[in-house]
Amino acid sequence: MQTIYLAGPEVFLPNAEEIGENKKSLCKKYGFIGLFPLDKVITPQKTPIETALAISEGNELLVERSDIVLANLTPFRGTSADAGTIYELGLGRGLRKQLAAYSNTTTPFLERVWRDYGQGSIEQAPKGDIRDRLNHKIEEFGLIDNLMLEGGIHLANGLFLAGDVNNAYLYSDLSVFEALLKKLAEQAL
Repeated sequence: MQTIYLAGPEVFLPNAEEIGENKKSLCKKYGFIGLFPLDKVITPQKTPIETALAISEGNELLVERSDIVLANLTPFRGTSADAGTIYELGLGRGLRKQLAAYSNTTTPFLERVWRDYGQGSIEQAPKGDIRDRLNHKIEEFGLIDNLMLEGGIHLANGLFLAGDVNNAYLYSDLSVFEALLKKLAEQAL
């Protein structure tokens, strides 16, 4: 059975363990072994920094053990995916792991950045050179997140799915995650 590292911001949620178990159960349903970031024992170290470094090392070891890195790229704490998840996806790419990712929103990156940092109407912004209120260029590729994320997944012949779920369940709805697992299982046949 192939192992899947389940990268995503779920570890920060109040019901992180429950979501991790649900994701691992769905992995099993489709013939995979899920590795959730909390599936390791980290003993508190002498300082918070040392504890953080132990967590980081433990997550990297789980990525190394996995065959597939499956990342939840739903925007978290801002307009883009969780930074740690992005790192883990990049680590998987660097280690030549199979990549898969999903987002529980189909709102393009441009629209989210404009909503948070634009000024005026986006319809009036000059196409091909849309800039935020600090005059920084905003990507206009119609992608769900930064071009390097979807680009890296594509270049690795990976899978990316996006779907819209109820905002109240943005991080707990697993329907897009399950659809992605189904595609991975079909691909493995």
